[in-house]
Amino acid sequence: MPNFAFDDSNIAWRRLEGVDHLWLCVRDIDDDAGILHVLFKFAANEKILLHRHKTLNKTFVIQGEHRVYHANHEIKEIRPVGSYKVSPPSDDPHREGGGDQDVVVFFTIYGKGVLYEILDDEQAVVGVLTVEDFRALL
Repeated sequence: MPNFAFDDSNIAWRRLEGVDHLWLCVRDIDDDAGILHVLFKFAANEKILLHRHKTLNKTFVIQGEHRVYHANHEIKEIRPVGSYKVSPPSDDPHREGGGDQDVVVFFTIYGKGVLYEILDDEQAVVGVLTVEDFRALL
């Protein structure tokens, strides 16, 4: 099979204030079902801030290599292009980032309240991301 390159030049990437190495594009929010569809782009060879998922997330890697790190920065998992992952809510904090190129991941996020908790390096909650935060980026 031939290899194809993903062209994201027509995607209106947005930033979350205070979050380095991450761009996103909210594609849809279904309030009744509590489902969000969001494209995330993580910078190559970088990590985003420490956080934890408070709701079910399903991911599909469209481009690159999606890397997940433990809180101590050690690699936890490497998801190659084409990987599909179902991740239940977890109190286990982690960081995410790209491999040797920017990674693009399609997230389906299930929830109506707090979706993510943002943590400092001591794992204290310093902020949250809710459906309304994502709606502001739609």
